[in-house]
Amino acid sequence: MTAAAPTPSTAERSHRTVRVGARDIHLTEAGPADGTPVVLLHGGGPGATGESNYARNIDALSGAGLRVLVPDMPGYGGSSKHLDHADPFGDLAAFTRQLVDVLDLGSAHLVGNSYGGAAALRLALDRPDKVTSLLLMGPGGIGTTRALPTPGLNALLSYYSGEGPTRDKLASFIRDFLVFDGATVPDELIDLRHAASLDPEVVADPPLRRPDPGPAAVRTLVRMDLSRDRRLAECQVPTLVVWGTEDKVNRPSGGPRLAATMPRCDLVMWSRTGHWAQWEQAERFNALAIEHIRRHA
Repeated sequence: MTAAAPTPSTAERSHRTVRVGARDIHLTEAGPADGTPVVLLHGGGPGATGESNYARNIDALSGAGLRVLVPDMPGYGGSSKHLDHADPFGDLAAFTRQLVDVLDLGSAHLVGNSYGGAAALRLALDRPDKVTSLLLMGPGGIGTTRALPTPGLNALLSYYSGEGPTRDKLASFIRDFLVFDGATVPDELIDLRHAASLDPEVVADPPLRRPDPGPAAVRTLVRMDLSRDRRLAECQVPTLVVWGTEDKVNRPSGGPRLAATMPRCDLVMWSRTGHWAQWEQAERFNALAIEHIRRHA
């Protein structure tokens, strides 16, 4: 019997800066160069980066022979910080399309958590030819204008206001709102994200924030609620949605809404799981992701 190939270690990841449009994007890569391309788009919490968001997934996916591409989204990590706040999801979708083109992928499987899920879904609506399949975990922009913001979303959006960014505020957001069991989050992760959240450019212009007051704010909010986009019911991109039943940032009711609206959307909901499903349920998630991507390769 031939032994299974070992899962690659983080030492086998590579890092580079890629020029995407007018931005410099920090990109982490893992897996074979000729593997099926999978782009992992991270969430929008303070201090988020691609590698920290998918710390428990990159090795498993690349070990399955997938070409794993993990950018720091515009506004985060080692990437350029400017974002179009009038249409953030549209701007992020355009960035993702440009990244697919710059890397000469043709199209790619998009895996998106929260903010990254909204970006991936918006690209599937704008340019479905660039998206082989979608895997969305608690995506943003689903029903956000149909109810008041959740406590978790309020905590996220207020991180840079008041007394400004502090470690205690970040620890509270991650342990009280991001995951089901806050005791599972190590101090090292909070320290890493807190340090990243203090970048002066980010403090001056947070990438995820409430729209500036005024008439344009209503247009921005409606544009950011993808459940109001009529194209959703016509989207033929194969989609798998994963949602934690204890998500305190984006309401779990968004999962059934997407499954009922999108013609090729499957839904999985996990109990005792919060907003960070790919981290909290890493082993289950990795197996599900590999099966989904292989089925639609």
